[in-house]
Amino acid sequence: MSLYSLDTHGQLEPFMQREWLLTNGLGGYASSTVVGCNIRKYHGLLVAATVPPVGRMMTLSRLGEQLIIDGDTKTPHELAVNQFRDNVHPHGERYLRRFDLEDTAKWMFDVSGVKVTKEVLVPWLRNAVGVRYTIDTGGRDVEFRVAPFFAMRDFHSTRHAAGYDFTFVHDGLYLNVNVEGLAAIMRVEGATWVKEPSWWYGHVYPIESDRGQDDSEDLFTPGRFTWRVKGTATLTLWTGIEPPKLDWDAEIVRRRKAFAETAPSTTTRKLFRAANDFVVTRTAANLDHGHTIIAGYPWFADWGRDTFISLPGLLLTTGKFDRAKEVLSVFAKYVSQGMIPNRFDDYTNEPSYNTVDASLWFIHAAFEYLRVSKDKKTFDSVLKPACKQIIDGYRRGTRFGIKMDESDGLIAQGDEQTQLTWMDAKCNGVAFTPRQGKPVEINALWYHALVLMGESKLATKVKESFTKAFWISPFRGLADVVNGDAQRGYDRDNSIRPNQIFAASLPNSPLTKEQQSAVVEVVKRELLTPVGLRTLAKSDAKYKGRYMGPQFQRDAAYHNGAVWPWLIGGFLEAYLRVNNQSEDARGQARRWLSPLVDHLEEACLGSISEIFEADEPHRPVGCCAQAWSVAEVLRLAVELGM
Repeated sequence: MSLYSLDTHGQLEPFMQREWLLTNGLGGYASSTVVGCNIRKYHGLLVAATVPPVGRMMTLSRLGEQLIIDGDTKTPHELAVNQFRDNVHPHGERYLRRFDLEDTAKWMFDVSGVKVTKEVLVPWLRNAVGVRYTIDTGGRDVEFRVAPFFAMRDFHSTRHAAGYDFTFVHDGLYLNVNVEGLAAIMRVEGATWVKEPSWWYGHVYPIESDRGQDDSEDLFTPGRFTWRVKGTATLTLWTGIEPPKLDWDAEIVRRRKAFAETAPSTTTRKLFRAANDFVVTRTAANLDHGHTIIAGYPWFADWGRDTFISLPGLLLTTGKFDRAKEVLSVFAKYVSQGMIPNRFDDYTNEPSYNTVDASLWFIHAAFEYLRVSKDKKTFDSVLKPACKQIIDGYRRGTRFGIKMDESDGLIAQGDEQTQLTWMDAKCNGVAFTPRQGKPVEINALWYHALVLMGESKLATKVKESFTKAFWISPFRGLADVVNGDAQRGYDRDNSIRPNQIFAASLPNSPLTKEQQSAVVEVVKRELLTPVGLRTLAKSDAKYKGRYMGPQFQRDAAYHNGAVWPWLIGGFLEAYLRVNNQSEDARGQARRWLSPLVDHLEEACLGSISEIFEADEPHRPVGCCAQAWSVAEVLRLAVELGM
């Protein structure tokens, strides 16, 4: 029984908008829609991570299938679906009856009584993809044709025919396609090869149209493979960036082993499977090998902030302590001037240190690892020294003006040109939410870290300063950012944002119980939606209800309204705390979490989107699968026994 099954009944909508994703544990993947139509430039059958987990290249974009039944070449039946500027062609969905997703992505077609099952398999820890067709002709004569379409490009770009010289060779077993130093090698047995090189122009990707990106692409096909079938047959094509000598059944076993886990319910099983997609192997030559966490598919690499917010849900809740140790230990080696890297470059893998919160989330994740795993040896020898470097670095001062203010013990950071908190959108030199000064969640994390590290005297000072600086009233909760100090007075940014929830949700809170309750009530009243928390109250003049258009327009909305599912974790944690984990509170928390669990079957099957539009009906946008969205829903679902 597949985890996800959809009866399509030959319909294009709404299945044109439902995506699927299979990952390879290296940062590579295959992804498209339920009807097989690529609607993103990031959709394809083989996106290879050439320098795992980055260096991702779109190699095999799609396959075009035709059935010639009883020799009728005038009316070939095509299984593919492609979007062009003014039309969809062909309409393979008319033959599609069912789509399933678990170990493979599987389509079941009925073509005038000829049954065709198509499966896509992504081998674990291989930059390869397998496509298998099982055909039952019902006694009719069938010629089955498959044409591979190659993009052979960086996955952020698009391919256009002009000026590119594709070369290809077919030697009877392998088809080798090369362009600009990138090779794709396809292995096909038992087929007749028909050389027929051509370009198909003007494929259109509607999601890129919505995002104001280059939305069209030309794809190259060198020819087609053909089989003559009468009765039943199984036909398999393997494609990789190295010669793919793989066995289908063995690869299924390898994937199942990699994804093996014991989940207490169907809901948590689905979330455990989603969590696996983001935990990948890093093999880049200039960095330590081991596991890391991809922030989101299709386009994000591993980010420090996302990694340590996600780690408790993805690795501790699922019991993957060895991998959690690897992730924490690798980042611990890259502490520099008291800072954890925010990200590693997609191409060079060089670390970037442009964040104020990743280091503090690292401390939280390290202590959570100790609490859950009981691995005191690793904590004392590797993680605690890194935590001490962070505390010392923030006290002395480090990059980007990150420094403890001696007068009140609070952490200040940044200027109007920087974007160092998680609200980091910047485009054309404009930082849309710079939050320079003393942000509320940074200082909540700072207090939490000081308590964890036994810095009791400084923690007491910070606790006193925190209330003086940030507390507004029971009706408004906490300020989002403050500037100044207790002696000169504080200048407050009173924008109602979700960042204040962490002052009530973290294990060590600088607030009284009454203040925590007030913060929860403010956030519930002003920011809570069925799919997470808005990043700004609707009443604010800066509020943006929609997320679409060119990057500048989207970035302006990214943290000025857009709903982020990952924030539901902090909100529910705080809500349960102020209500003493009562059964009524736990029941309400389950009801609030349920729409995000249901979302596993609504957009990218088996995963949770990065963001939703702030205005109803909260359209999912951004990355179709996001690590911290899955991590926080998983963490709370297990805590709530869902």
